[in-house]
Amino acid sequence: MSNLKGVGVALVTPFNEDLSVDFDSLTRLVEYNIENGTNYLVVLGTTAEAATLSATEKQEVIKHVIKINNKRLPLVLGIGGNNTLEVKKQIEEADLTDFDAVLSVSPYYNKPNQEGLYQHYKMLASTGKQIIIYNVPGRTGQNIEASTTLRLANEFPNLFMIKEAAPNILQYFDILRKKPANFSLVSGDDEYTLPVTLAGGDGVISVIGQGYPKEFSTMVKLAFEGKVKEAYEIHNKLVEITRLIFAEGNPCGIKTVLAEKGIIKNYLRLPLVIASEGLQAKIKAEMAKI
Repeated sequence: MSNLKGVGVALVTPFNEDLSVDFDSLTRLVEYNIENGTNYLVVLGTTAEAATLSATEKQEVIKHVIKINNKRLPLVLGIGGNNTLEVKKQIEEADLTDFDAVLSVSPYYNKPNQEGLYQHYKMLASTGKQIIIYNVPGRTGQNIEASTTLRLANEFPNLFMIKEAAPNILQYFDILRKKPANFSLVSGDDEYTLPVTLAGGDGVISVIGQGYPKEFSTMVKLAFEGKVKEAYEIHNKLVEITRLIFAEGNPCGIKTVLAEKGIIKNYLRLPLVIASEGLQAKIKAEMAKI
């Protein structure tokens, strides 16, 4: 079985005022998560603003996280796109020595049908690498239906997990009910983490988790132990902040939280901008309550 269980966090990329990568802040962020119970780290996901990083910067971020982590936690690397052959090539050429798996978002913008989505992941599976399917219709414009996920899960053992972020929680439950034993589902939606874990999921790849690693990992641990009431107490405490950090898109909200905690500076690269003053005020007020 995979050791990618519990809370994985999709790390942000901290920037300096001149928008260069802030490696000191990245060090603090990785240490903060390791010290506070995060189970694994996801490098260069959507939350990392990977779409705005150059190829050189991506390599520097990867090298830095590997060095700071120093084999303490499992690592996952984001490699996705909407040109199937190019994604396959990138996966084949990537040095995955330090990584447990590749997280690969489904093709965005092209809007393939279910057969196209199946063929895309079938081609990625042909690399022989351990690959996590990532379904996030709100970003890609196309949902990977449960039947397609199950077809892939049954046919390709190295497509061993899905990060499911469909807006319909029933889709998660359909996959959990019918999936093969060696296939894992994690929530890609922070707010669904607890119900999905209680229903048989393996936790979450989280955004809010990197701001509240101790609370979030404790909640998931309690869920694994069947301590539902205690887990929901933490869930309820974090619901408002979880909703607030996504109110103006990701990662402007979580960067506000991390900046307020003194871990990073609050800068984003265009086309993304920092949270509005109004949202920042709400986030800070909610943080004070927690």
